[in-house]
Amino acid sequence: MENQYYTLMESQNFFEIIENKYGELAVFIDARDGKPENPILEFDGKKTALLKRDERRSIILDNIEAETRNVLAESEFVMIVELKGEIVERVYATPVENVEEIEMIGRRTRADELFKAKSKDEVLKNFGAVKIWTGGIAK
Repeated sequence: MENQYYTLMESQNFFEIIENKYGELAVFIDARDGKPENPILEFDGKKTALLKRDERRSIILDNIEAETRNVLAESEFVMIVELKGEIVERVYATPVENVEEIEMIGRRTRADELFKAKSKDEVLKNFGAVKIWTGGIAK
């Protein structure tokens, strides 16, 4: 099994999915830094969804209520509401893509998102490097 040191996977501990009188869904989650870029919500039709917020960050929504699953699977779009406490930070619509299985690459921890490292320092930090040896010919 290949280790993916450049990713960190975590779960959103608490979220709410709300349906309005038109059958539209809104998903309430904790606010994240930065604006989402081409977000999409993948749903496996069972109990897990993955909000791909941008190319570096995904948020796992696990243990979706059984009653919500059919409505979510039939939705073309959902409204994402990001909150800081009770204050709305941002609201955006995202398409729902039904998938056979959600592919989660990385290792799960206790927080709430998946990060992909973009720099050597980020990889070293996620890897947990305690020593670095250099070799070869000096530059």
